[in-house]
Amino acid sequence: MFSRYKKSDQAPVATAVAAPKPEQKAEISKPKPVVSPADSIAADKELKRRHKLEEIRSELHHRLLDNLNLAALEDAPEKELKAEIASICAEGLEEMAIVLNKEERQNLHAELFDEVTGLGPLEPLLKDETINDILVNGPNRVFVERSGKLELTPTRFKDEKHLLRIIDKIVSAVGRRVDESNPYVDARLKDGSRFNAMVPPIAVDGSLVSIRKFKKEKLGIDELCQFGAFSEEMAAYLQAAVACRLNIIVSGGTGSGKTTTLNALSSFIDNSERILTIEDTAELQLQQVHVGRMESRPANVEGKGAVSQRDCLKNALRMRPDRIIVGETRGEEVIDMLQAMNTGHDGSMTTIHANSARDGVSRLENMIAMAGIEMPIKAVRAQISSAVNLIVQASRLQDGSRRMVSITEITGMEGDVISMQEVFRYQRLGLHPDGKIIGQFTPLGVRSHYSERFKQWGYDLPASIYEPVAAE
Repeated sequence: MFSRYKKSDQAPVATAVAAPKPEQKAEISKPKPVVSPADSIAADKELKRRHKLEEIRSELHHRLLDNLNLAALEDAPEKELKAEIASICAEGLEEMAIVLNKEERQNLHAELFDEVTGLGPLEPLLKDETINDILVNGPNRVFVERSGKLELTPTRFKDEKHLLRIIDKIVSAVGRRVDESNPYVDARLKDGSRFNAMVPPIAVDGSLVSIRKFKKEKLGIDELCQFGAFSEEMAAYLQAAVACRLNIIVSGGTGSGKTTTLNALSSFIDNSERILTIEDTAELQLQQVHVGRMESRPANVEGKGAVSQRDCLKNALRMRPDRIIVGETRGEEVIDMLQAMNTGHDGSMTTIHANSARDGVSRLENMIAMAGIEMPIKAVRAQISSAVNLIVQASRLQDGSRRMVSITEITGMEGDVISMQEVFRYQRLGLHPDGKIIGQFTPLGVRSHYSERFKQWGYDLPASIYEPVAAE
């Protein structure tokens, strides 16, 4: 599991030289600051010390691999393992005649512990609860997303081999592989975080890694309302829609909050219902009592044993579900999903990638066409219009905030065209000086097409929730 790697000074030097470039570019039109000889000498010393610490860490890591019983690491108590690492480090530093201060020793012990038991440089980022996404562009550039905004971190890997070793550690733990013959992989970390990697030669400038962190605390409707994701009127409408078993599609771009929205909507499902979830990477956190979770599986080294979402969906139809929730529909499984919605599994939900409700319908049509099903376009649209009741559009705005920007009902067919009506919309009104978007959620004055159904199920929504709100 822990492959060796040779010492090299190249990666840290490249990092140290490359880091100031953005600042240099921004300061082109300004006079260059005068750097005193003392400051220059101090910076040079700091750079040399960082390189020296990197060499020490690399050497001590080799010693740990030689001395620790790796097979027993999983069962070893954390306290004992840390004590053993500290002991081996102390011996190594004494043999190398190197003296470190207390802070440097503590940092070194923590880094080596993460290297041996965890995911090396990624561990502190995974433990930081303010981070939503971790994006690695080669060994020397690691970005994170906080509050919807990307920022470059000082985190570095020693070199490309170090990064590849961490990737291999992640994917091998879930029985998957990544190499030149199979250069990309999806996996799931122990905590449920979603992991994707692509390695050279497909990744030209070094391996690319994306980690969507798993949220331990599921955000409910109340919390999302407080965060401004949607309004209380929209929440009341969605509660009625889910409870009355409308088939719902959550549409949006990458990172727009589709899975979070799907989780929140699922909270309105009654505990007496049997729910089956189907995902490529298990992320949904349903709180109901009767939930069966399924996860697709790629082919093995011999190209066999693959289990697709469509395979899971076909099998789910034989398992007496009340509702089926597909984490994301993006291929031929759309056929089975629409058939399930049309054949007694009302209240089913899924997500798709699309920029608007109308684009979402077009994407469903395209997925059906790509599945190789030869049907007249009118028949395809009739299938969609009878299966899907509601499209909820989620979006990530340029200030990093996530909003439910539209709720649109599918009302049937008008000739060859699917008829739709938008019930709620997020209207942008302006921009704060600090870059925050000013906007408000407003009904469009259209009474729901499903009002009678809501009333029959005991959700008689007041007419006031559909009344337009004047712009502030």
